[in-house]
Amino acid sequence: MSTREVAGRLNCESGWHRYNSGMSKSLTVVMLGVALLAAGDALAQTATPGPGISLDLAMRRAAMVKDLRYELALAVPRDPEQSIAGTMTARFLLSDASQPLVFDFAPGADHVTSVSVGGRTVRHTWVTDHIVVPASALAVGPTEVRIAFTAGDASLNRDSDFLYALFVPARAHLAIPVFDQPDLKARWTLTLRYPAGWQAVSNGARVAASSTSSTGTAEARFAETEPLPTYLFSFVVGEFKVEQAERNGRTFRFYHRETDAAKVARNREAIFDLHARALAFMEDYTGIPYAFGKFDFVAIPAFQFGGMEHAGKVLYDASGLLLDESATQNQLLGRASVIAHETAHMWFGDLVTMRWFNDVWMKEVFANLMAAKIVNPAFPEVNHELRFLLAHYPAAYAVDRTPGANPIRQPLENLNEAGSLYGAIIYQKAPVMMRHLEALLGPGPFRDGLREYLGTHRFANATWSDLIEVLDRRTPVDLAAWSRVWVESAGRPVITTELEVREGRIASLAFSQGDPQKRDLIWPQQLRVTLALPDGPRTLEVALNGPRAVVTEAVGLPAPHYVLPNGGGWAYGGFVLDRASREYLVANVGAIPDVLTRGAVWVSLWDALLDRSVPATTFVDAALAAVAIEPDEQSRARVLGYLGAAWWRFLTPAERASRAAVAEEGLRAGLGRATTGGEKSTWLGALRRISTTPGTLAWLTRVWEKAETVPGLTLAEADYSELAMALAVRDVPRANIILAEQLARIDNPDRKARFAFIMPALSGDAAVRERWFLSLADVDNRQREAWVLDGLEYLHHPLRASQSVKYLRPSLDLLWEIQKTGDIFFPKGWMDATLDGYTSAEAADVVRGFLATLPPGYPARLRNIVLASADELFRAAGQ
Repeated sequence: MSTREVAGRLNCESGWHRYNSGMSKSLTVVMLGVALLAAGDALAQTATPGPGISLDLAMRRAAMVKDLRYELALAVPRDPEQSIAGTMTARFLLSDASQPLVFDFAPGADHVTSVSVGGRTVRHTWVTDHIVVPASALAVGPTEVRIAFTAGDASLNRDSDFLYALFVPARAHLAIPVFDQPDLKARWTLTLRYPAGWQAVSNGARVAASSTSSTGTAEARFAETEPLPTYLFSFVVGEFKVEQAERNGRTFRFYHRETDAAKVARNREAIFDLHARALAFMEDYTGIPYAFGKFDFVAIPAFQFGGMEHAGKVLYDASGLLLDESATQNQLLGRASVIAHETAHMWFGDLVTMRWFNDVWMKEVFANLMAAKIVNPAFPEVNHELRFLLAHYPAAYAVDRTPGANPIRQPLENLNEAGSLYGAIIYQKAPVMMRHLEALLGPGPFRDGLREYLGTHRFANATWSDLIEVLDRRTPVDLAAWSRVWVESAGRPVITTELEVREGRIASLAFSQGDPQKRDLIWPQQLRVTLALPDGPRTLEVALNGPRAVVTEAVGLPAPHYVLPNGGGWAYGGFVLDRASREYLVANVGAIPDVLTRGAVWVSLWDALLDRSVPATTFVDAALAAVAIEPDEQSRARVLGYLGAAWWRFLTPAERASRAAVAEEGLRAGLGRATTGGEKSTWLGALRRISTTPGTLAWLTRVWEKAETVPGLTLAEADYSELAMALAVRDVPRANIILAEQLARIDNPDRKARFAFIMPALSGDAAVRERWFLSLADVDNRQREAWVLDGLEYLHHPLRASQSVKYLRPSLDLLWEIQKTGDIFFPKGWMDATLDGYTSAEAADVVRGFLATLPPGYPARLRNIVLASADELFRAAGQ
């Protein structure tokens, strides 16, 4: 993009270009800075800011405020119904006192007790989401603003015996008054008052603590932090146990609420080891020591995410850290990966933070990329190329193949929509893109570029253009042009195999690529093509940098059994196989010797199922045959996942009924053959997912009753809970009694509360299920988002779809409010849990009708979420 185009966008297009251009060369950056300085009059604050944190507001404020410090004090009562009183003192250098100064604070005017500047109380105004300090109270230079307030609860996640603050992406101002934007990093000091006997932890080290028996309260003060944006600040108070260990001279503390001491003991050392190993790797790879002093982590029951990278204090979902004895290989890998991911964020995101949330993907892609590098050596028995393929490509394709696809890097006008940027394109496609970029540069130059980037912007903010500028100097490739396709454009190429065989030899082989969205885009990439020749497989590297690539070295080779353009698990796209290859693969996939090739075949066959070039019955039968002989645990888990998805989504009821006995018998046989508890757990989960025959349901009931065991598998409390819920949704005899008895079996109060919350969604009484669904209209009943999603999956289970289809339109109508009030993954989770159980034209028509009548101003990203979540429903319904 030329500097003239940038200047035009400064005047004509949305503000995100003005703030954070995607250009990669230093001249463009200089010109952009000149343009911003020339617009000085526009950098004033306003007395009437709009909702959320707009880009314009953020730009203006960042130009006025420097050297920011926050001193926050909060008093947290035991009763979650009681309010939290607080004071926020912000100290900074103010460069412009001619206009009002806007703090972000959403709870309302009645939550603001007083505002003072320099110790003098001032008259302020509250305008939607903001406190406005008048210009008359301000002066250029060192400034102190103190705000006394009552905290909002929306982002404080309060329960009767614990609380945790979760402010990502821009939810700090839902609780406390701040400048809620990522490029106003601040040093934070925190004082907490809370019930005696509770624990308290925050980003900074605890430097003082006291307890007052007469009031039953305790107080803790935490040291000033390194510069952090609002979304990385957090605190936790409540009834937690504390584990402590030392690794490599560093003390780690682990806060948890687990009541099963054996479970804690079984997982404790591995959790500490994984954190220490991840820290050591990151320090070595980046050449930068860990910058945030202490390293604590907290296991939160039913946490919204797998983890959240608050500097010095990571929050995790408890179930992902504290695994059961029957943990599968994927669960063990998942735990290691999420710990490595959050640790990598201490450098990518925490040390260097994106300037604006349109670049939020940068911190996530590097956390995922580093996680793969960290985890691989710890699991030498695992094929990590296969792990990368299965962890990233299917999830990315599930969005990128749909009309709801979005670019990796998206424009963003207001942080109130920042949460909808997150998803599979950021977490799964971006690591594929970055792995390709690393290969373009080479591992050494790539790492050197990252070290320069981190060192240059340490404790500050940076953009994608800043990184591209650094990397561009290390390669002859035009990275700006490459980025415009891979990073700034939505979708994936469709890559078609063109194979001609004459007289038993390859006469010609070529690969062509097309843009499904008709933009004439070309995705430059390397294909690692597998040719299955009669004497064994051969890999050819093909540069597909234009519309078509001819593979001359293949001419004259014997006719292959198949040609697989993604055989190396490398290339990214929708692959249209030639007919002979497709037919051979679907019939023989289980017999392919190389596990990575098998994995790539399954990914392509799933695409072929969706495109109807492989019938669903053929796919399911192939999966049942292949999984019986699949020796690799990762691959087996993926095939079983595809089997379950195809079983409910693409088979008709008659087709399921005709295969049910054979399928369940095959899964029971696999369960019997499995040699480890983790493998048995995978087989049992697959059987539980598809079971419908009386014999299997009776056997599962006996297992739940503990009247029968699964040899070699020790079932945990969670396994019995999942069994009880699976039986209930199938309306087995005594279903309600099974649910009630399972609730009574659960000792842990957090898991007990989860089960009790979900139970009405499983009820055999449709009226009870309806009351549960209607209760979700109240935001207070959606606070535990993971519980809500679990309940929705059972409410909309395929076996109850005909009774629950009436809830589709109300669920769709609620989506915009879900986006406004929920955390970042909740809207997509809400739609997936709602739509995944449906296959009918009736359900598809409901979604189509909703999309056709969207109100003015409906967010485009929410529409894309609906389109992505509904894609397989539309395909199943033939639309």
